[in-house]
Amino acid sequence: MIPESLKNELKVRVAEAVTNREAAVDVMKELQRHCGWLTDEAVVAAAEILGLSALQVEELATFYELIYRRPVGKRVIHVCDSISCWSCGCDAILDYLKKSLGVEPGGTTADGCFTLVPCACLGNCGEGPTMMIGDSLYGRLTKERVDEILERERKKLVTCKP
Repeated sequence: MIPESLKNELKVRVAEAVTNREAAVDVMKELQRHCGWLTDEAVVAAAEILGLSALQVEELATFYELIYRRPVGKRVIHVCDSISCWSCGCDAILDYLKKSLGVEPGGTTADGCFTLVPCACLGNCGEGPTMMIGDSLYGRLTKERVDEILERERKKLVTCKP
């Protein structure tokens, strides 16, 4: 259930935007933050808030890699696999994360803490290989650095212990 207070807050943001489509990603991200992912109910709510059809919201949602149309873990790990990160060894980092977390790309750990997702580019090309967890960007990754980052992220999540 999406609270009316959240819907009203988002309607204000849309009203302040130049166009309703300009505010679409912001609306979807806020609804996703509330629900954990962009549920069907959230798509309908976003359409209502934005004055778009549910199909138009669905089209936007499936275009953006940071909008999730299915359940994800408490933290989503995006591993950049662009040409820059690939040339810096992102394949080895992705393989290490798969092994460490026990999941394939797109999968969520059994404890529901992490979902592993490769992505096209995180815009941190000079610091590759790069990954992003939540809003935190991590570059120049090594296996040791990945272990440290995962440990810190697990500590943030009370219910997620190794």
